[in-house]
Amino acid sequence: MRLPIVHNPAYDAKFSPDHRFPMSKYRLLADAIMAEGLAGPGDFHIPAPAPAAWVKLAHDPAYVDQVYGFAVPERIEKEIGFPVTERTALRARCAVAGTVMAARLALEHGVACNTAGGSHHAGRAQGAGFCTFNDAAVAAHVLLADGEISNALVLDLDVHQGDGTAEIFSGDGRVFTASVHAEKNYPHVKQTSDYDLALPDGIEDLAYLKTLALVLEELRDRVAPDIVFYNAGVDVHAEDRLGRLALTDRGIEQRERMVFSHFRQRGIPVCGVIGGGYSKDVEALALRHVILHRVASEFVF
Repeated sequence: MRLPIVHNPAYDAKFSPDHRFPMSKYRLLADAIMAEGLAGPGDFHIPAPAPAAWVKLAHDPAYVDQVYGFAVPERIEKEIGFPVTERTALRARCAVAGTVMAARLALEHGVACNTAGGSHHAGRAQGAGFCTFNDAAVAAHVLLADGEISNALVLDLDVHQGDGTAEIFSGDGRVFTASVHAEKNYPHVKQTSDYDLALPDGIEDLAYLKTLALVLEELRDRVAPDIVFYNAGVDVHAEDRLGRLALTDRGIEQRERMVFSHFRQRGIPVCGVIGGGYSKDVEALALRHVILHRVASEFVF
C-alpha cells in the first residue's frame, strides 16, 4: 500500500513571499509528493481543524482561547513571528489535527507522515519561533488520553532544540523527549529534554550520521515507546539560512532511512512531521522536505 500522507491546503496561510517564514513550502511539498508519484490528488488524508479540547491537553487553556479567538497579545505574536489571525489560527489547528491523524494512521500501518507539523518551540503557556501550537505534544496527549498508547518518544532532529516539547513533558514519564540540535542556534535558552545532544557548528554528513547511530542505540536502551513522533527538520542542511549544520540532501536521506529502519525493525510505529526548513529557494526546500515522505514510503507494509 501507499504511505498514508496527511495534508490540508489550509497549511499554507498565504504569507508574502518576502516573509521570513516560507509558508508556500506546504503547497509546494504537496505538489512535489504528487509529482514523485507518492500520492495522487485524491490520496491525501485531510484533517479537520483540531477542537480546542484537544489543544488544551498540552497548552494553557487561556492561551488556547486567545488563539481560537484571534486575541493573542502582541508580545506573544512577536515571539511567534507573525500575527495570529483567522488564517494562521486555522493553519495551526489543522496542522495539530494532521499530526493526530498521522499518528493514528501510523499505529494502524506502521508509518505515516504529515506534510506539516514539528512546531516544537510552542510551550505550554504560549507559542514562539514560528510555532503557534505544539502538534506532537497535543497528539501524544490525545492518544494517551484516549488509551491508544501508554507511552511515546518524541525524536527531534530539527536543527533547533525542541524546547517547547521538553517543557510541556517535563516530569511526565509517559513521553520521552530527545533532541539532537545545533548547540549555538535558537533558542538561546535551552530547556532540558530527557535526552539532549548539542552539535558543533558545521558538522557534515559522515560525522552527523555516525553520531545519530550512537544516539539511536542509546535510546534503544532507555525507551521502548508505543509510537515515535519524528521531527524531520531539514534546517540541518548546509544551505538553510537559519541552520548552522552542513548536511547535504544525501545526508538527510540517509538520516531518514536510519531513523525509520531503526524503529520499524523494532516494530515501533513512526509518525513523521516535517519540522523546520528556511531556505530562500522554496522549491528546493520543498524537495528537501519530500525526502521524508519518499524514504518513509519504503517502510509501509
